[in-house]
Amino acid sequence: MTTPPRLEVQNLIRAFDGQRVVDRVVFAVEAGQVACLLGPSGCGKSTTLRLVAGVDRPDSGQIFVDGKPVCDGKLHIPPERRSVGLMFQDFALFPHLSVSENVAFGLKGGYSANRARVAELLERVRMSSHIDSYPHELSGGEQQRVALVRALAPQPRVLLMDEPFSGLDERLRDGIRDETLALLKEEGTAVLLVTHEPDEAMRMADQILLMRDGRIVQQGAPYNLYNAPADRQAAAFFSDINILNGVVQGALTETPFGDFLTPGIPDGSEVEIVIRPQHLKIDFDRAGQGPAPTHENGTAALARVVRARYLGRESLVEFTTDQGGIALNAVVPGVFLPPADTPMWLMLRRDRVFVFPKE
Repeated sequence: MTTPPRLEVQNLIRAFDGQRVVDRVVFAVEAGQVACLLGPSGCGKSTTLRLVAGVDRPDSGQIFVDGKPVCDGKLHIPPERRSVGLMFQDFALFPHLSVSENVAFGLKGGYSANRARVAELLERVRMSSHIDSYPHELSGGEQQRVALVRALAPQPRVLLMDEPFSGLDERLRDGIRDETLALLKEEGTAVLLVTHEPDEAMRMADQILLMRDGRIVQQGAPYNLYNAPADRQAAAFFSDINILNGVVQGALTETPFGDFLTPGIPDGSEVEIVIRPQHLKIDFDRAGQGPAPTHENGTAALARVVRARYLGRESLVEFTTDQGGIALNAVVPGVFLPPADTPMWLMLRRDRVFVFPKE
């Protein structure tokens, strides 16, 4: 017999003033899996989280925990009976309770069992020495750890996290995210995390649910979303992009880098050819001299430097192509700061280029 997903959502719809903010959302999260609802502000991800939590009711659709309905149009189990934990960006610790009292707040066992569970969790996040401290005595990172173990203490089947790291100092964020992920995996909890930061989703998620205008436009492993985006907007959400515009003629589209195969797109259709800055390569040896070099990925394009900036670990070089005056950005590891108007040959990796119908 197949084990049902820990969390399953089917055709969830929620509208306000006639406008759908969650529109036929479908996904599932397995035990021990982290799923990230990712998207810009206002796309519907936090509303989806509230519906799963039970603090808001969908207009239609179904929500299951371990295969059992908690919301299906008629049934609406309240949040405290869903075995769903909540963790939000403001931590929401009770200021008048100690760390141990905060963590034990939702536990139903006796004093000894509760104290043992609290001590176990605090030990795992290296907070044992603060067991009798109060929230105002803790740093932001320490409060985040306490909020996490408080959410996990009752052993919820599903943990919902809404922008949980956004209030942390950037220097602390990566380490605390990694600690959090390790603890969640150990507990085997199904996690639904809301974030608007692609780096956070890529770092933590087993699957990403990319939302736009209330819908999930693409879902899958981070590697797949990054390397096979559904459309130009999906590609742009994960990194900066360059765009070459063209028109299909005979299944080919002409560009400064030569013709691109665009099979299956009708002649006369406009397309957008998307290139990430790190996949635009510079021919350092020829530096714009002589005839256009060719290589296995096609013809190079002659371009001139507009501006170059050093960003710390890499340099960003802005170009304009001689053919068509197209603005392109290239990322180069280390320090590379050529003067403005320097001519250079640019090449690209065609296996890392995406072609989409023009939006």
